[in-house]
This record gives sequence, structure tokens and C-alpha cells, in this order.
Amino acid sequence: MPDVDAIDTRILLALNDDPRAAAVTLAERTGLSRNTIQARLTKLESSGVLRPFERRISPVALGYPLGAFIFTTVTQRKLQEVADALAAIPEVVQVLGISGPVDLQVHVVARDADDLYRIAGRILDIEGVEKTNTTLVMRQLVNFRLTPLLDQC
Repeated sequence: MPDVDAIDTRILLALNDDPRAAAVTLAERTGLSRNTIQARLTKLESSGVLRPFERRISPVALGYPLGAFIFTTVTQRKLQEVADALAAIPEVVQVLGISGPVDLQVHVVARDADDLYRIAGRILDIEGVEKTNTTLVMRQLVNFRLTPLLDQC
């Protein structure tokens, strides 16, 4: 992934203020040409700097008010198969490989406690999953954010 330079940072901050802004609007706000904006946005998208829009969608609005992290221990040689099986579960919104006493941090959303129980059971049924430990998200205290990092660039 390429480094974000000062010009990219200006564009990203403007886009953060108005995610639906057209290239012309971004050009006006940043003092850059529309062609520069368009070329930089294309580069940022293709390199993975700009991620999919879905990160902004609230699971609550989709009927999934309950969030949890399912810490999962797996058979190491089956890690990819477990990851593929987790990707097939719609309620799994993110999987992180982590260090420490467990192998994966699986972020899930659920409709209610019974639904969470079903999802956790489905994860535990995956071949290669040895053990799970579920932790409920009680409240989100700091939303996902990168603006403070952009402000430092």
C-alpha cells in the first residue's frame, strides 16, 4: 500500500467532510485541479487506501443491534479453511488474526441473544475451530476514526 502524501491528505480530509462530494467540489475545496482529484481518487481506490462504503452502514439499521467479539482458537494448519468458513457467515463483519492466547478476533452482529447463540454455535461447528469465547459489546465509546491521523500528516 502506498504512503499517503500531503496532497492525498488534503483530498481525504475534504472527502471525510463530505463523502458524496463530486470531484469538482473536492477540487474547489482543496485548490487542486479536477483532473488531479480524479487521478488521486483512482489511485487511492485501486491501492486500497479508500475502503468500501459499507463501513459507514450501521448494522443497527439493518436489524442487528447486538454486537459481539468471538475470540477463537483454531488448529493452525486449518487457519485458511476457518477464515473461508467465517467469510461465508453473513453476520461475521470482520475477522482479525491476533497474537496472544487466541488466534482470531471475530466481530459479529446479531438480532438478539438467541441469534448470537446461533451464530456462535455455527462458528464453533467449523472444522478447525477448537474453542471460542464470546464477549458482548455493551457500548461503542469511540467510533472508528482516522481523522486524527490525517490531521497529523
